[in-house]
Amino acid sequence: MSYFRPAIDAMTGYVPGEQPKPGTKIIKLNTNENPYPPSPDAVNILRNLDSEWLRRYPDPFAREFCAAVSEALGVPADWIIVGNGSDDVLNVLVRACAEGRDRKVVYPMPTYVLYRTLAAMQPAEVVEVPYPQDFTLPIDELVAANGAITFIASPNSPSGHSVPLDDLRTLAQRVAGIVAIDEAYVDFAESSALPLVQEFENVIVLRTLSKGYSLAGLRMGFAVAHPKLLAGLFKVKDSYNIDAIATLVGAAAMRDQAYKNACAEKVKISRAKLTVDLKNLGFTVLDSQGNFVLATPPEGNAEQLYLGLKERGILVRYFKQPGLDNKLRISVGTDEQNQTLIEALVSLLK
Repeated sequence: MSYFRPAIDAMTGYVPGEQPKPGTKIIKLNTNENPYPPSPDAVNILRNLDSEWLRRYPDPFAREFCAAVSEALGVPADWIIVGNGSDDVLNVLVRACAEGRDRKVVYPMPTYVLYRTLAAMQPAEVVEVPYPQDFTLPIDELVAANGAITFIASPNSPSGHSVPLDDLRTLAQRVAGIVAIDEAYVDFAESSALPLVQEFENVIVLRTLSKGYSLAGLRMGFAVAHPKLLAGLFKVKDSYNIDAIATLVGAAAMRDQAYKNACAEKVKISRAKLTVDLKNLGFTVLDSQGNFVLATPPEGNAEQLYLGLKERGILVRYFKQPGLDNKLRISVGTDEQNQTLIEALVSLLK
């Protein structure tokens, strides 16, 4: 007999992007981290760490952080659930709402493959609806799939596109289950679906501090939804899923919107230049609303370029799967890092 449930034996685990050892001289453009440091206000919390925060259990609802989110986004504090990264909230959603064939997990592809992993862990049946070539939202197919949860990443990874608000609204009107809008990259986008949580009880919008706030190492995320929807999620989340330090550091970062917005603007400017530079090398580059671009090399030799860049100390993301195996997802770095990348590609393409 196996030690594990049949679903676990059968599934493939999620494979994160490569993380080099600390101190390694690597230009890391593979996991969509922000190239700029976090808010000085957040760093000061760590510098003034009180050991009492470590001795006691943390607030199970991270209310200090919820208050900061409420101030920053103009949503009621009791409409917020906090997680150990937004991945934790995704996990809570699947555990609370999906099961077997009758309560399916639905999403368009390609997208964040953790949705598939979380469904397999449950297990719950998955329906993956292909995006058309122009990445318009396949609303009819998503509705027909009849999911307990329909995940929509907007901006989407790896494509970088955002889904128009009207399309998301139509989807929320037509499905009976939950529409979970994953806005991990929203700080680099031009719009947000957050207004929909006030319109629909079945909409939940997820955010993270990993990208826009430069706090990927902190593991802090949250979601906004109607309290009726959150009530079931609170039953499932771990009692103390957010530690005391993360709560206070995250609150400080949320309250420093000016700093976050300034860093995000620098990323957007660099994203535009990186896109032009790649196109000048013959790449096909999709317009992106994230802090990354999806680029197809002129010869389609993405894996060869990925390995060549790695030999030169530059990590980008390569997905060895149909539809993506001729493409590279490249995180936007500093202008200096981006220039080093371009120079390396010039050499490799020769």
